[in-house]
Amino acid sequence: MSGQRRNSNIGNNEGRFSRSQNIRSRNTVNSGFDRNRRNNFIVQGSLLAVASIVVRIIGMVYRVPLTAIIGDEGNGYYTSAYSIYTLLLILSSFSMPTAVSKIVSANMVNGNYRNTHRVLKTACFYATIVGFLMFCMLWFGSDFIAEVFLKKPFCKYALRALAPTVWIMAYLGILRGYFQGSGNMVPTAISQILEQILNAIISILAASILFKKGAVANVIYQSDKYSTAFGAAGGAIGTGAGALTALAFFLILYSSQMHEMHRNIREDRSRVDSYGTIGLLLAGTMLPILISSTVYNISSVIDDSIFGNIMTYLGKAENIVTQWGVFGEYHILFNIPVALSNALSSSLIPSLTRAVAEHNRRDTVSRVRYSIRFTMLIAIPATVGLCALADPICRMLFPGKNVGLLIMLTRIGSVAVVFYSLSTISNAILQGLGHLSIPLKHALISLVIHIACLIALLLTGMGIYAVVISNIIFAFMMCLLNQLAIKKHVRLSYGVTETYILPFIAAAVMGIVAFACSMGIRMVLPEAQRYGRIGSVIEVAPSVVIAIVVYFGLLIKLHAFTAEDLDNMPMGGRLKRFVH
Repeated sequence: MSGQRRNSNIGNNEGRFSRSQNIRSRNTVNSGFDRNRRNNFIVQGSLLAVASIVVRIIGMVYRVPLTAIIGDEGNGYYTSAYSIYTLLLILSSFSMPTAVSKIVSANMVNGNYRNTHRVLKTACFYATIVGFLMFCMLWFGSDFIAEVFLKKPFCKYALRALAPTVWIMAYLGILRGYFQGSGNMVPTAISQILEQILNAIISILAASILFKKGAVANVIYQSDKYSTAFGAAGGAIGTGAGALTALAFFLILYSSQMHEMHRNIREDRSRVDSYGTIGLLLAGTMLPILISSTVYNISSVIDDSIFGNIMTYLGKAENIVTQWGVFGEYHILFNIPVALSNALSSSLIPSLTRAVAEHNRRDTVSRVRYSIRFTMLIAIPATVGLCALADPICRMLFPGKNVGLLIMLTRIGSVAVVFYSLSTISNAILQGLGHLSIPLKHALISLVIHIACLIALLLTGMGIYAVVISNIIFAFMMCLLNQLAIKKHVRLSYGVTETYILPFIAAAVMGIVAFACSMGIRMVLPEAQRYGRIGSVIEVAPSVVIAIVVYFGLLIKLHAFTAEDLDNMPMGGRLKRFVH
């Protein structure tokens, strides 16, 4: 087994004793390293969650002026291009951080630094080949994808602008996976914020400049599409600029640690696997995650294609780009709370891998239980709050002629927050336990049901609502199937009352209070401000603060937390004083 020590070559008792002492010393160091890095995986996950939420907030904030520049039509081009980019990103690098962190974590728990270094080199070779292929596919295939698959010919400019980013993200995924596997989530958190800040700045600047260039092209070619299409491409350029900044940050950080890494490699006497063996291990780890992630995320691309083709068939082609742009705005709001489960899953996988490798059932069960509970403590009130405050939130962020449609999409689609959050964390649990193929099977089943529902609902004339409802069905099926699998393989009882019922009761009361507060503020506002952006800000800010206080206050009153729960949650120590 990789990482086991070989003592058979020691020639005498003194040498054997010396080697044994060295091994014990290294194990002590590794044990201390491991304890320091994984003392609380929820805190590590929360660090990523905070960064991810900050990233989502920045993304939401900059999309407000970006949408104001390119309009709903331009946002439709941008959203469609980004869906295709995300799919190719999955094929090139999305599974890389998870796979690399899983293998690096398993090696570091045994102090096998030479294999860790070889894993990085093998992953870089993969990233170079696959990243280049994905770049070519997106750059040279943009015309076909835009015209035939998406039914949005002017989407090709945004697709080409995103092509280099696919290649950059392949290398970025390796370095993120390495630091996550070593138990350090700080670099990933910092890089995500840096990436999004540059993305926001460059996106707005590039969109503004290219929108004006497109206006000139409109006059020359007698069209009204070039300005929004060029503006969407400008927004896509910002994504590449942000990714390049994050990659530069990681390269500097990695270079600063190379001296220590080479020292550990020189001192490492454990067995070294060949590059072929490591390549097969990496491929075997990545492939189920890659296929599962592809199936799990391809639904947005399939939705886009089916939506465009059926709407064209129904004679409503003029609504395709605009409605898809509004759907993109809903997705921005929906993604902010889901960011928590994504971040927690990044922390959970290497942490669970260590617990499984050490055959520590108590640790494994504890991590599974608290990851689900912590996710639900945030996802359930986020769903209720998004539904209750959908009107002022949408008017605050995306005012315009289609804001009514956006409000309805947000209210209906808010329930997807719970299902997507739970399905994301349950995917991570199954992957961390080593059952990599199970999420894939569940995703395939859910995708088939999702597509059937989408087609049926679209043919009834539901339009963009059909996409939102079928997405909810997809996530619900993933939750149900994953939870059954976790119960089978882990055999744990995580407390339905504490995990679901009490947070739902507290969230329901919170939602009523938040809605009443919002309506009360609206009634006292001057009529001219009631439905404007400034009036909506005045409604949202105090309503959210009151909602948070009510929710956590009710959880404490309902005794939803135990002292052990708080020990495993961020800032739980400060809340202990309120728990009796």
